[in-house]
Amino acid sequence: MSHTDPSPRPVLDVWCELECPDCRTALGDLRALRDRFQDALDIRLRHFPLERHRHAHAAAQAAEEAIAQGRGWPYVEAVLERTEELGTRGEPLLVEVARELGLDAEEMDTALVDGRHILIVDADQAEGKAIGVTGTPTYVIGGERLDGGKSQEGLRERVEEIAARLIAERP
Repeated sequence: MSHTDPSPRPVLDVWCELECPDCRTALGDLRALRDRFQDALDIRLRHFPLERHRHAHAAAQAAEEAIAQGRGWPYVEAVLERTEELGTRGEPLLVEVARELGLDAEEMDTALVDGRHILIVDADQAEGKAIGVTGTPTYVIGGERLDGGKSQEGLRERVEEIAARLIAERP
């Protein structure tokens, strides 16, 4: 823990994959959580590409490149809005979305070719498996795992409840 921030913000890890319709459904919840908690809650995208989605691993790498270029969440949301198209078009769509958002599309293309973000994606996936993530979206906050892959009913309320408590408990 650094000395500059004695009480780090509570963290919400969102295990997600960009070809997953359930993750697209969760977009509204993610937006609502970001709007409600703003900077008080650190919402982190974690990657859990599923085997059955053949472009999910590339999409996770693309998301990391978008983060590197400073537009992580806008990129993730834009790709999630087009999960079906990603399923059919794959990498060309990932580059196209980057271009539409004003990112460096050439750099995005190069990142997908040279695999510079593979280690981050694989490390996330391994960590997810280790803590029992089996599907997406899965939320982890305050030591509690909430699995949205089966049902998202009541999940946002539960996340909000835990987040509000953790924020209130900060010294």
